Amino acid sequence: MSEMSYGVGEGPATRVSLSLPEGTAEAIRRRVGKREFSAFITEAVERELRGQILDEYLADYERREGPISEQSGERARQVFDEVFAEEGQWPAAS
Repeated sequence: MSEMSYGVGEGPATRVSLSLPEGTAEAIRRRVGKREFSAFITEAVERELRGQILDEYLADYERREGPISEQSGERARQVFDEVFAEEGQWPAAS
């Protein structure tokens, strides 16, 4: 049997062990409740991954083309978020 490979946000849920400071866990529970705890963590992790992938892309672009302005970087982040939120697609991490 071959192993399936999933992209970020794809595939069945899998259990993982996660250690958080108690204060952080309590703050999440108060904000979203026990039933939505995992969804909250998943969304936060995916948001962080998206940011890291974009940072990698922008760093690669700047290595090839030179520095971009802060305004262009912010616009790239906005477009990146809009496009991938609409399509539900994830870019490939390098």
